[in-house]
Amino acid sequence: MARGFDPHYTKYKFRELKVYSSTEWLADNKKKYRQVFDRYETTYIYAELSFYNKLFDEEDWEIEVELKCFSLKRGRKEVCSLPFRRKVSKYDNVVYIREGWGNQKEGAFWKKGTYYWEVWIEGVKVATKYFYVEDAAKDKNTKKNPYLEIKSLKLYEGSYDDRPEFERTYYKVFNHEETRYIYVEITLKNLHPAKNWQCELFTKFYNDARELKGRVVRLQRIEKKDDIIKVTAGWGSNVKGSWRKDRYTAEIVFMDRLLAVVPFEVGEDFGEGSPGIWFPDRQSTFLLQDDTDDATFEDVMERMDKLIGLNAIKQKVRDHAKYIQFLQLRKEKGFNEKDEINVHSVFIGNPGTGKTTVAKMMGKLYRKMGLLSKGHVHEVDRVDLVGEYIGQTAPKVKEAIEKAKGGVLFIDEAYALARSNDDSKDFGREVIEILVKEMSNGTGDMAVIVAGYPKEMKHFLDSNPGLKSRFKIFFEFSDYLPQELSQIANYACAEKAIRLTPPARGRIDEIIVEAYRNRDRSFGNARFVFDIIEKAKINLGLRVMSEENPRMLEENILATIRKEDVDKISIKPKRELPNIPIDYELLKGAMEELDRLIGMEKIKQQISELVQLVEFYRDIDKNVLNNFFLHTVFIGNPGTGKTTVARILTKIYKALGVLERGHMVETDRQGLVAGFVGQTAIKTAEKIDEAMGGVLFIDEAYSLTSSGAGGHAHGDFGNEAIQTLLKRMEDFRGEFFVFVAGYPDNMEEFIKANPGLQSRFDKMLKFEDYSPAELYAIALQMFEDEGLEPNEEAKEHVRKYMAFIHEFRDKYFGNARTVRGIVTEAIKNHNLRLSRLPKEERTDLDIRRLTYEDVASFKLDKNEFIFNKKTIGFRNTGGASPG
Repeated sequence: MARGFDPHYTKYKFRELKVYSSTEWLADNKKKYRQVFDRYETTYIYAELSFYNKLFDEEDWEIEVELKCFSLKRGRKEVCSLPFRRKVSKYDNVVYIREGWGNQKEGAFWKKGTYYWEVWIEGVKVATKYFYVEDAAKDKNTKKNPYLEIKSLKLYEGSYDDRPEFERTYYKVFNHEETRYIYVEITLKNLHPAKNWQCELFTKFYNDARELKGRVVRLQRIEKKDDIIKVTAGWGSNVKGSWRKDRYTAEIVFMDRLLAVVPFEVGEDFGEGSPGIWFPDRQSTFLLQDDTDDATFEDVMERMDKLIGLNAIKQKVRDHAKYIQFLQLRKEKGFNEKDEINVHSVFIGNPGTGKTTVAKMMGKLYRKMGLLSKGHVHEVDRVDLVGEYIGQTAPKVKEAIEKAKGGVLFIDEAYALARSNDDSKDFGREVIEILVKEMSNGTGDMAVIVAGYPKEMKHFLDSNPGLKSRFKIFFEFSDYLPQELSQIANYACAEKAIRLTPPARGRIDEIIVEAYRNRDRSFGNARFVFDIIEKAKINLGLRVMSEENPRMLEENILATIRKEDVDKISIKPKRELPNIPIDYELLKGAMEELDRLIGMEKIKQQISELVQLVEFYRDIDKNVLNNFFLHTVFIGNPGTGKTTVARILTKIYKALGVLERGHMVETDRQGLVAGFVGQTAIKTAEKIDEAMGGVLFIDEAYSLTSSGAGGHAHGDFGNEAIQTLLKRMEDFRGEFFVFVAGYPDNMEEFIKANPGLQSRFDKMLKFEDYSPAELYAIALQMFEDEGLEPNEEAKEHVRKYMAFIHEFRDKYFGNARTVRGIVTEAIKNHNLRLSRLPKEERTDLDIRRLTYEDVASFKLDKNEFIFNKKTIGFRNTGGASPG
């Protein structure tokens, strides 16, 4: 539709609304944006509206804008209204409009409270931005910060989801190959305990060339009772290797003032401890050394005792430590011990039972006892150790050993190194031989801990006699008991700053008991509990935001999970999606595009019912986000519209607010699988990262489980892609969706090949072959799209030919693809016929009209077929037909 006739067309596209007070100009036309201001330092507070100019490089135009500011102190009160018209130049791609309100005297106008700017363009509200003015009764005669004081700054490594405090290991040097996110743990003392107030901290990460690597903003409400405040801010990627070797700094900024600078390095290996902290407000450069490695042996044991459950493990670790101390005492007294002190262990247990946490504590214990020089943990699995070809495995294992020197080499799922006693070509055995040699005759200063399921670990130890002689210490990690999982739930609530009502507490315990009774060896234990608490918090957020004015709610309501929030949780994994409102205009366009497709009525009905359900749930304020799985299987023969519907469905999901970006990344086996072990996981992860916020569409997905020409290795690399995919689908639930497509028989085998696939793909769209009438309609539509209109004789022949090829189709029949080939051939015939006419004899009607002569080459004769099972829409000079 032309823009002049579209009532919804606008000459702009909203970009952003920001708030600032300093009029200082920064690079790239930026300001010092923030949301929290001190009353006595503030004169004017400005709103910066930016939007994209749709008429860029076309014409000048005018825009009508109104900026309104409101105070929420004792209800909603208008502070100011600033209406104006502005000329928009055709030379400006992005337009900035800045206006403010206040008084030129500091502290004269703005009082403590919550405010927000509101933007109206051409009578339509387009954005709202909140800001806060705080009053700490600042003494003008001192430069001391009246709000907070930094007590400590520590650095640690973690994933996107952060890391619980008891699992953190603090570093001053990070390994460039193993580091994902680098977090700053900021501990602050509240110097303004008389009132509640808003704290806005900026953490900026710079490399050695002073280039900004990343910036994190944390806005946190500080309660009167909060004496010590802990804030974490991290930057990086879930894909390892995003940090390069260099020197970096993390800078902490509050109210436009630099509070502290923390230097750190990214190099070859991790280095524990805390770096120096530079405070710019000291009279001279001041380094505050915060050594985190001053804990005693008993301090480490005390930390272990604080872990929930694991009573048998705690006692065994303590007994093991005491026995080592006894052996050390005997050596001091002159006893000649023939055997070296054994620090190599086997950890047996299900996921989430604390194996990695205990391994880290044992590293610290061994260091305190003088058995290890560093005490860190280097965690690996089969992919990190095994090469694909002869000669590749040994260097990988030696590199892992080198990184673990001075600490613990923790091998998770170690049984994967001994896949089969009969498989002499499996390079996992080479890993085992190198490890046995290192543990027997190596330089020492390393503990090896292997972990996995009981049955598999017995097979692992039996695979090499040397393993049994080196691993004599066994720790069996039992599943947590329901009462222990309930305690973990309390801990998770404290970590996430939420509380449970008694009915909600009771329902959480019921879910825990039910899951415990039905558990298998894949039961997630502590991970499971953290997951259900996170889901309950999401449901709390959705319920709160459905209120008419959630910002007016009391703080305890924002932190209290009710039974209704917990009732929406299913033990089975369900997606968690951002709360984005429905875009009805986009939805209407996508549904119309779907309706225009020929045939596939059942699929249209399925999608329509999904849309109706989502809209209904929104209408009654029911939680939409935990009621649908959207990972989808597309089953059908070639040319039945799978990819087309996938693209439309992606638009629909975007319109419904369940996709953040709403794009679709199309790939196949070649785009996911690499030629070497370990590379496939990286390649698949990169493709998933590309699809984040949208849909990953995998065509011919069954080839990932095919054992065809590639033999075992072919299937294994494909399985590596599937395992990576399943883990990302679990770790990033709701952040992207996966569509897999293929032929019916192959896709059934694909889904059944892995239990994880069956549990995650519960939505299936089955694409039937088109009927003769639908094939005929598709052909007419294609002719129309090319600006051609067949005459009646041509139409009748095309209709008969479609019925003919449909009758003799086989499983390689190409459906719409075959029709496309026929249409293309007819157009070629039409063009050749016209080319033989003199130019002056060609009329517009001739150019538009398709005649019987153009389609006569498509004969209703089976003898014209050329047999070739691997292609579709086959023809020779006499005609075209399916194979």
